[in-house]
Amino acid sequence: MNWKLIVQLSTFGLAMGVGTVALIPSTLEPFFWLPIFIVCAYLIAKQAPSKPFLHGLLLGLANCVWITAAHILFIDRYLANHANEARMMTSMPATASPQVVMAIFGPIVGLVSGCVMGTLALLVTKILKSAPR
Repeated sequence: MNWKLIVQLSTFGLAMGVGTVALIPSTLEPFFWLPIFIVCAYLIAKQAPSKPFLHGLLLGLANCVWITAAHILFIDRYLANHANEARMMTSMPATASPQVVMAIFGPIVGLVSGCVMGTLALLVTKILKSAPR
């Protein structure tokens, strides 16, 4: 496992976690993630070709730690700038605070995005291996 690579690539998650608090609206967030996923998949394929899916999965989980922490830490500002997410929070059971909801759903989103990242890294690895040198 290339833990250094995972930690380095997870700084994208840190940047997005802080950026989505007040700067990046949720409607534009996918347009930021797409190039990040492509760059990360390529770097994983180049630097960890023996286990690309696992590296992508762990990267998704590392990203979710940064993003969830930033959103919980700046919860008031995040919800003020994300009306749809704030409405979803109010539809949750009354006993669940927004921080608890984020702490529960953050890892689920991290796992799903990690599976996507891992699959993309696996595909890029196969493409790079089959390309003529």
